[in-house]
Amino acid sequence: MEKALRTRDIKIVHIGNSLGVRLPKNLLQKYGFTDSLVLEETAQGILLRKKQDDKLSLADTYKAMACDGEEWNEYDQTLLDGIDDGDFDT
Repeated sequence: MEKALRTRDIKIVHIGNSLGVRLPKNLLQKYGFTDSLVLEETAQGILLRKKQDDKLSLADTYKAMACDGEEWNEYDQTLLDGIDDGDFDT
């Protein structure tokens, strides 16, 4: 048996010249929302989700490249392109 999703009634409030909603603090903490979040419109309604850091660590980058099956056939050619020779103006 699937667990029913919990629903909450929240009010729309005036914030300056805008309207907004207040989310309970424990709900924000539960999902790790801090300074900002992403609002996404979907066919089912509005989805609020945690903003993901776009920067990957070197290890995560390597894993992503391995999963994508990137080929490194031209890597050696790139290393030998002559940039390290210093024959250019800076």
